Amino acid sequence: MNPETASPVSREEEFSFLFAQMVMQQSNMAMMFMGKVAHPESGKVVQDMEAARLFIDQLEMLEAKTRGNLTKEEASLLKQSLMSLRLTFVDAIGSLPSDEKQTEPESAPAKTPNESAGVTSNTTAAPKVGAEEEEESRKKFTKKY
Repeated sequence: MNPETASPVSREEEFSFLFAQMVMQQSNMAMMFMGKVAHPESGKVVQDMEAARLFIDQLEMLEAKTRGNLTKEEASLLKQSLMSLRLTFVDAIGSLPSDEKQTEPESAPAKTPNESAGVTSNTTAAPKVGAEEEEESRKKFTKKY
């Protein structure tokens, strides 16, 4: 095919192609970090659920921010990719050994936003007593897909 005779691609078609390419790239990265696809350079299976969650969250943000501005095909691609990634994420989390499911060690106290920012407080909280309160302190809040 001669480049001079080929019909030029409109800017809108180019953006649509780039959008699809970005969604697929984000999806592939999430799949790689869930251990479903081998790393392209090393060939090794990597499992980093927090990194996978980041890529899924980025696609969710993209879906929210572009709502109403996508073509039917673009919206469908994004929706289907997210649905597939969420199901795979839940499956991957379920197949992890129970000690790997927790992202923070239980012995580490949770930091307040001020502590995370480097601001410390001179007041100390009273220690929790009792089995129920200890159980409550161990609960983890996670985003479910």
